[in-house]
Amino acid sequence: IDPDQFQKILKYINSGIESGAKLETGGDKIGNTGYYIKPTVFSDVKDDMLIAKDEIFGPVQTIFKYKSMDEVVRRANDTNYGLGAGVFTQNIDKANTLARALRAGSVWINCYDVFDAAIPFGGYKMSGIGREKGVYSLSNYLQVKAIITLLKNPAWL
Repeated sequence: IDPDQFQKILKYINSGIESGAKLETGGDKIGNTGYYIKPTVFSDVKDDMLIAKDEIFGPVQTIFKYKSMDEVVRRANDTNYGLGAGVFTQNIDKANTLARALRAGSVWINCYDVFDAAIPFGGYKMSGIGREKGVYSLSNYLQVKAIITLLKNPAWL
């Protein structure tokens, strides 16, 4: 990462601490050279916290408690972003039901951050438009045109 992203991630971490999330581990840089940040985990995260609402793009994990699947879907979809989601469970039916309900471009079940060049990748909402990889990425380079001509003697009449 570059110095700007490094500082941005540290600001998110400080915001989490200041807003009352519990810092379970990490939270600072590693060493005196480079832009390395310790993997950071927050618990007791509330929906209105900045670390809950934004895409951090750094080694920061936020942990939420929930009481029902409906609550999970509501809370997950009530963000401005939708790049990816991860579902870990032994119940594959619940996992697939949840995956269909989430407004995210990619949903990983019992894994995370696994990619294949043939699988489209991209986000929903403010996480981007369009798709990278796979045949869907070709649409970014195509321009569709419709040409309509009035025929005096169409063949189908």
